[in-house]
Amino acid sequence: MIVVTGAAGFIGSCLVGELNNQGLNNLWLVDDFTKTDKSKNLENKQFQLKTDRDEFLKILESSNKKIDFIFHIGARTDTTEFDKSIFDYLNLNYSKSIWEFCAKNEVPLVYASSAATYGGGEFGYDDNHEVISKLKPLNPYGDSKNDFDKWALIQDSKPPFWAGLKFFNVYGPNEFHKGRMASVIFHAFNQIQKTGKMKLFQSHNPNYKDGEQMRDFVYVKDVLKVCLFLMESKPKSGLYNLGSGKARTFLDLVKNTFKAIDIDPDISFIPTPEDIRDKYQYFTEANMNKLIGVGYPHQFFSLEDGVEDYVKNYLVEEKYF
Repeated sequence: MIVVTGAAGFIGSCLVGELNNQGLNNLWLVDDFTKTDKSKNLENKQFQLKTDRDEFLKILESSNKKIDFIFHIGARTDTTEFDKSIFDYLNLNYSKSIWEFCAKNEVPLVYASSAATYGGGEFGYDDNHEVISKLKPLNPYGDSKNDFDKWALIQDSKPPFWAGLKFFNVYGPNEFHKGRMASVIFHAFNQIQKTGKMKLFQSHNPNYKDGEQMRDFVYVKDVLKVCLFLMESKPKSGLYNLGSGKARTFLDLVKNTFKAIDIDPDISFIPTPEDIRDKYQYFTEANMNKLIGVGYPHQFFSLEDGVEDYVKNYLVEEKYF
């Protein structure tokens, strides 16, 4: 049986769908299922068990189910949340409990870390373990993910295989429920459909012109391929970047969104909200050499191809993965 936490969320529900596509239906789904805005993400998905997040750890310890693999994708991902206790519970202590179960019961584990751990990029974007203790995330979310990475690296008792995936800017289907935290492509599509225009955040950094802030945007379908590769091949354990390996500007992103719906670009700029202005990453780019070096064989979607697929095959048709 394969466990997927965060199974009703964006990446988690896509992963459930991809596991189904591979003929894997013996799944145990974990999430806060009281949030009905995520329910459509799991429509027509096949699984065996479904357990509320707050009950899962207790049931897991007493269960006689044979667990073959755990994808711990569930987390509080709101970068505008500043209540540290929420992150301590959901992102740090909950993850420690899952790790300890996997170590004790010899269960392989893939968990979601984040590129938010890299902060302002003072130490680059290399997923080598030596730099982890030096990183300075820009918000409590990033701190919680880095705190768990640091904790995992010093444990004597480990799962037989484990990987912490530092997700960069993931976009793709099944993010309808995410509100403010949905991808820029999602917001751009909806804004363009409504007004024919798109407003981007101004740059408040003299090194970047408006709209030329750069991020590593990675299509969720690439994330799914990496997850399956790790489950099947179980290469060297450790932290792995998961981006496209190529930074692109927000202008590139939005121009490709206009192109996908065949509308001429009309882009203007507004001030970045003050609550995130001082915590804003102006550049991220994943060094993907480690994952490629352990044998990952697939090319990543270009921004152009990923945006076109997402917009035309999911957003326009309001279709789920």
